[in-house]
Amino acid sequence: MKRIVLMALLALALPLAAFATSQVDFTNSGGTLSGSSAGMSLTGSTLVVVNGLGSLGLVTGNLGTLSFSTGSLISGTLKDGATFNGGGSFIITGNGTNGVPNGVIFNGSFSGPVTWTMQLTHSGKHNYILAGSVIGTWTSSGSTVEGVSTQLSVNLGHGFFKNSTNLASGDTNIAVPEPGTLGLLGTGLVGLAGALRRKMKA
Repeated sequence: MKRIVLMALLALALPLAAFATSQVDFTNSGGTLSGSSAGMSLTGSTLVVVNGLGSLGLVTGNLGTLSFSTGSLISGTLKDGATFNGGGSFIITGNGTNGVPNGVIFNGSFSGPVTWTMQLTHSGKHNYILAGSVIGTWTSSGSTVEGVSTQLSVNLGHGFFKNSTNLASGDTNIAVPEPGTLGLLGTGLVGLAGALRRKMKA
């Protein structure tokens, strides 16, 4: 029984470092979303909300920029929906306002296919969603971050997307590694398991 309890504590402690992350949410607005067979790109979009970055909590205002480009068109059309290759670039830059870092915060690229979906609303309007996963470097720690999800929304009323449009809003959620925090928790549990083992032996 003692050995089972010890093994259970160790099994709980060791994987914790892999889950040592916090979520940071970036919201951007405006800018020009362009598309062609070469890919989709966003320029001139303003970073307007940052939530969960370090000890900042929720910060709003003109906080920086967000830009990206995808790989080339794989299938579909810009009008009806399409799939693009990964690659390209994905860059979030802060401007030093309200505690947000001044300079590149995240630098990466799309890690897989990017989808461009057209949804027809009940009122007959066309809403386009661009979604994909990104891999890149969290600049402050130099950590590589995988599986970042990004989603951009474009409402064109009754029109269809042609070659470019103004972006309504975008949302990017990044799971930022924090090996120090949960690594310490994991070490603490290993220590607790050792103390429990000594007590059981005595």
